[in-house]
Amino acid sequence: MKEKITKEYLKKIPEIKVGDAVRVHQKIKEGDKERIQIFEGIVLSQKHGKGISGTFSVRKIISGIGTEKTFPLHSPNIAKIEIVSRGKRRKAKLYYLRKRVGKKAKLKRKEYVPGQESIEQAPVETEEKT
Repeated sequence: MKEKITKEYLKKIPEIKVGDAVRVHQKIKEGDKERIQIFEGIVLSQKHGKGISGTFSVRKIISGIGTEKTFPLHSPNIAKIEIVSRGKRRKAKLYYLRKRVGKKAKLKRKEYVPGQESIEQAPVETEEKT
């Protein structure tokens, strides 16, 4: 029953994983005007699944100060979510990055091809000999 009610509010979103560097395009209302503000950072955690109540936290360093924002996955205020790169990680939550600064706060990067979920699915190009 609950799925029928919430199905119309679900949006198409990319496969976000913890450790990804993402760009979140958020709609901001200022008076009668509306603009889009971009928040780019690393996904620290993802909670409550992929459903209507799902959220994800993004961390970014602004002028030497760590800033985190928690976004609802299917919020109408989110215009777009872009994945910049994938991060190699071994934990489900990356809260330890809060204590790290500089190079220690970096994650190793995986090769990311937009539109494909993993590297194994990437098509292999072969040359035909005739």
